[in-house]
Amino acid sequence: MNEQTLSVTGMTCPDCAGHIEKALRKLPQITEAKVMYSQGEARIASSGPLTLAQLNVALPARYRLALSASSSGNTGPDKPLKIAIIGTGGAAMAAALKAVERGAQVTVIERGVVGGTCVNIGCVPSKIMIRAAHVAHLRRHSPFDDGIGSSMPQIRRDRLLAQQQGRVEELRHAKYEGILDGNPNITLLHGDARFSDARTLTVKPSEGAEIRLPFDRCLIASGAHPALPPIPGLSDTPYWTSTEALVSETIPARLTVIGSSVVAVELAQAFARLGSKVTLLARNTLFFREDPAIGEALTAAFRDEGIEVREHTQANRVAYQDNTFVLSTASGDIHADRLLIATGRVPNTADLALNRAGIATDARGAIVIDQGMHTSVADIYAAGDCTDQPQFVYVAAAAGTRAAVNMTGGEAALDLTAMPAVVFTDPQLARVGLSEAEAQLAGIETDSRALSLDNVPRALANFDTRGFIKLVAEAGSGRLLGAQVVAGEAGEVIQTAAIAIRARLTVQDLADQLFPYLTMVEGLKLAAQTFTKDVKQLSCCAG
Repeated sequence: MNEQTLSVTGMTCPDCAGHIEKALRKLPQITEAKVMYSQGEARIASSGPLTLAQLNVALPARYRLALSASSSGNTGPDKPLKIAIIGTGGAAMAAALKAVERGAQVTVIERGVVGGTCVNIGCVPSKIMIRAAHVAHLRRHSPFDDGIGSSMPQIRRDRLLAQQQGRVEELRHAKYEGILDGNPNITLLHGDARFSDARTLTVKPSEGAEIRLPFDRCLIASGAHPALPPIPGLSDTPYWTSTEALVSETIPARLTVIGSSVVAVELAQAFARLGSKVTLLARNTLFFREDPAIGEALTAAFRDEGIEVREHTQANRVAYQDNTFVLSTASGDIHADRLLIATGRVPNTADLALNRAGIATDARGAIVIDQGMHTSVADIYAAGDCTDQPQFVYVAAAAGTRAAVNMTGGEAALDLTAMPAVVFTDPQLARVGLSEAEAQLAGIETDSRALSLDNVPRALANFDTRGFIKLVAEAGSGRLLGAQVVAGEAGEVIQTAAIAIRARLTVQDLADQLFPYLTMVEGLKLAAQTFTKDVKQLSCCAG
């Protein structure tokens, strides 16, 4: 016999309880159903286990059953569900707030600075630095130099850094520390967490005795850290990762960057625009996993700015002597004042004793989860960069929210089929959905078009036609499958394509929409029109 006590939402009068009981008793497994309107609860007995999904399908749409605090063996009617969350980044905070909203008592454990990667050492400081570098670049050079005199800007790195870190501290306090301090249902513990078993964490604070923390549900949101390539000699040098680079008090005269993806290219261009002579070493080509045109466009833009991009180049050894890095490559030695390693990130899972709880990981140490953020162990969930999901803070936050719903008895899944991604170089790179190669690998026949930006009025008005907009459609139906954009404002364009994919629009649907003239996003409409028209033969803002 299986017995459950569940909370009920949607009831407006005592008669509702009777309607719910009647609906539940139609399930053959139900042996008893009692719904209490005044308590907002349902007590159910069944001959076999029933999921919430099975129960809710049987109910009229206005009613919903969810996990009640009293349904856990460690809780009672006056004791809310106890949830432990490891980490305080985007996934952790989203989960904590949603779980509290749904009646749980939450304990979050942080071993370092509150706020995780994004606000402290990732998105926020990097985008501030990139924006400052963009302003410096425009003062030095722009398409309007004939009419607006250019000048060599004076870079005061100490003041830029103070401005950057001031905003970081402001956002960390407003969006993380202040929220945690002000919520009585969230307790913050500082220390290292590890599993004792599948129901208990041990937290070791910097001072004092270890704390034993039992939980009803647990979310692992421990983030990730920079990966280091196995280059002989590297560990004996004062190399940078993005963490050190973003808080550097000086701009090095010569900077070598090892890496070919997001962090590598963003910081390479930022330092170059702030005054460094930058050499970028790519083991393959830039963004070699993407549509080849993306890497080609960025490589051309970098070389135009004086950034040396060395494709198919690896460092065989690194040495540091006389304040100089010496990198040995097949084509000769490279000398640099600073070396930035930007070759990806590794999940923070090694110190969690996941094996004690039986939690499965992949070869990288990432926690394996499903669309509901469930791990291989019941009542333990994971979200964010410590998992096998894409490492973006907005993915982490969405996953954290859905994990909290599931931990508190609901059912939510994270669909990543229309996940947009942006690289904040100049021009920006953005993509969503499937590339041609990905679609064909999935067995989908495609029809694609690429529109160069010299066909987009906004780009012409900006006197900056670097880049393209490419749309990938399903052959026959014309349904939009993916978009790749290289443009100065690609990040502001891509969400429209994401919504179109989510809505299963065709390229003709997109071509028929109204787009405001002289916006970069109008390029999506023009790119969609190329499936049936020669846009060079259309007038401005032609419908």
